[in-house]
Amino acid sequence: MSSNSSIITANTLTIQAENDVTYAYRILGASRGEVPLVLLQHFRGNLDNWDPALVDALAHEREVIMFDNTGVASSSGTTPDTVEKMADDAAAFLNALGLGKVDLFGFSLGGFVAQHLALTYPGLVRRLVLAGTGPKGAPGMARWSEDVVAHLVTPEAPGAEDILAVFYAPTVESQRAGGAALGRIFTRSEGRDIGVSTETKDSQYHGAVLAWGQLDWDAVHTLTSIRQPTLILQGDNDLMIPTAASYLMAGLLPDARIRIFPNASHGSIFQYAPEAAAETLSFLAA
Repeated sequence: MSSNSSIITANTLTIQAENDVTYAYRILGASRGEVPLVLLQHFRGNLDNWDPALVDALAHEREVIMFDNTGVASSSGTTPDTVEKMADDAAAFLNALGLGKVDLFGFSLGGFVAQHLALTYPGLVRRLVLAGTGPKGAPGMARWSEDVVAHLVTPEAPGAEDILAVFYAPTVESQRAGGAALGRIFTRSEGRDIGVSTETKDSQYHGAVLAWGQLDWDAVHTLTSIRQPTLILQGDNDLMIPTAASYLMAGLLPDARIRIFPNASHGSIFQYAPEAAAETLSFLAA
């Protein structure tokens, strides 16, 4: 579909789906006959909150599609307050593009959506990458810590210090890597996506995130029904989504592999962008 090679220069496109939502999206890389890789973004994230070092490396070998889901940033509509409705809306976007089979890369809240898509639209999803995320109903997922809420939920617009406090470990090496990632994320100066609204933030956290995290062992057990090959990427001490939840997913998913990055928190895939991209591309090509 596209020959764009960098998220920094890719045009923002729009398409209207059957649910009457107009979705903002970008396409990188070029189709080489493989199914496209669709990125599902984190809490309060928009098109420009992906790290170019990760996304551009993925697009070097794969066609990559990223989008704002319903009500998020430049997309129209009202952001749903459940993961299940977010997944339905993501499916509507993919259908509007005429995509019958995709690989999914879900980061954090996007990983919740990716899991539900794999369960409810199994014919749509070929392979699954789950980064910095956890299963519905797992222990430790009921709410985020007071520190995480203070840095990422309460502020009108989280600043660099807030992102560094949650996405990166409190070490010199991790904080330095986080600063570099933030520099890359804000490289694009023209045609940036609009910010995420307070209404979207509230729907995502007070609705979808908190409901997803309520302890429910029956919900956890649904992981055994996800048959798609799955790669799990996580930091060794994620302050936002417990790292233990990634190990739980790895143990229950029928076909899963896991990669834990050292000295890393929620933003491990940005801190270790080259390694995360290489791991993902190797997995998708298997």
